[in-house]
Amino acid sequence: MTSSGRVEGLWLKRARRGPMDAVSEATLIKGQGVSGSVGRSKRRQVTILAREDWDTALVDAGATADPSRRRANILISGLQLADTRGRVLLIGDARVAVGGELTPCERMEEIAAGLQAALKPGWRGGVFGQVLSGGVVRVGDGVSWEPGTPSEAQ
Repeated sequence: MTSSGRVEGLWLKRARRGPMDAVSEATLIKGQGVSGSVGRSKRRQVTILAREDWDTALVDAGATADPSRRRANILISGLQLADTRGRVLLIGDARVAVGGELTPCERMEEIAAGLQAALKPGWRGGVFGQVLSGGVVRVGDGVSWEPGTPSEAQ
C-alpha cells in the first residue's frame, strides 16, 4: 500500500534566527537544500514537519501556534515521519532522503511552556533531509514515499 500526503505549507528563512517567510512554491536544489533559505548544512538541507504531529504536540502543551513557528521548511499532512531515517520522500518534483529526527530546541518554550517536551515523542518535531533530486515544490503538491525504500514503521 502506498501512503500519500500533501504539502500544506512552505517557508524560507532569510537570516539565522530570522523570520520564516511563507511562499507558495520553493525550489529544492540537489545536494544543497531550499533555494533562498539560510542555515542549511550538508546534512540538514531541508526540514519537514507533519501537520498532525504539530497539532498533537500543541494539544499536549495546551497551546495554539502557527506551524511556521516550528521553523521547518515544509509542512506536510497525511504521512507519518517517525522512524523514517533512510526513506526517500517524493515531494512535488523533488526527492528528499530522510536523514533523521529534528530535535526540538529551547526556542519551542518561547512559543508555549511544555511545547519542547511535547514535540519529543514519536519524532513530532519533524525530520531533516538531503535533496537527492531537485525540483519545484508547491503548496498542494502530493507527497509520498518512494517505492522500494524500507517499509514505513507504523
